[in-house]
Amino acid sequence: MANVVNNVETLTQTKTVVKQKGKRIGILGGTFNPVHNGHLIVADQVLDQLGLDKVYLMPDANPPHVDRKFAIDAKDRVAMINCAIRDNPKFAIEMTEIMRGGVSYSYDTMKQLTQQHPENQYYFIIGGDMVAYLPKWHRIDELVKLVSFVGVKRDGYTPSSKYPVIWVDVPYIDISSSLIRSKLRQHQSIKYLVPASVERYIKENHLYEK
Repeated sequence: MANVVNNVETLTQTKTVVKQKGKRIGILGGTFNPVHNGHLIVADQVLDQLGLDKVYLMPDANPPHVDRKFAIDAKDRVAMINCAIRDNPKFAIEMTEIMRGGVSYSYDTMKQLTQQHPENQYYFIIGGDMVAYLPKWHRIDELVKLVSFVGVKRDGYTPSSKYPVIWVDVPYIDISSSLIRSKLRQHQSIKYLVPASVERYIKENHLYEK
C-alpha cells in the first residue's frame, strides 16, 4: 500500500509541474485605431476574472472584413498600444499579424502561436456582439480546437452560441475608436477616453486631423 501511495504522490507532483509549465494567455485582437480605455478595461477585467497570466493586445495588419476600415500606419497603432500598456506588466503586445502582413485571419495566427508555444493555453477575447458571427469565421471549427473563446457580455446580445464560449461580465463603457477619430477631426476633447500617453502621442504626431 505504501508503494501505491508513493506512486500517487509522485504522479500528483508530476502533474503539477506540467500544469505550471504553460501560461494562461489572453488575446485581444483589433485594429486599435486608436487603442482606448475601453480596450484596456476589457483586457483587465478578463485577466482578473479568469485568472490569466497575461493579456496580449494584437493589432491586425489588414482586417478581413467586407466593410474594411481605414487604419493609419501600423507603426503608429503599435506605438500607441505600447504607450497605453507600459505601466501594466500584465499587458503586452503581440506582433504576429503585423509582422506577417496581409489579411489577418485568426485561425492562421493562433495556429502559428500554438505551434510556437504549445505549452500555453490561449483565451481569445471577443465582444458579445461578435459571438453571433463565429459561424462565419475562417476555419472556425479548427480554431475552436486551438483556443478558448471568451465573450464579453453586451446589452442587447444573448450570451449563447453553438460554440463553447466563456462569458465574462465587464462594465459597459461606450467608447469606440470611431468616436475618438470623429472627436479629433472636430477638435473636441478625448481626455479620459484614451490614456494620457496615447492622447499626447496623437497630438504630437498630428494623427486623425483630417
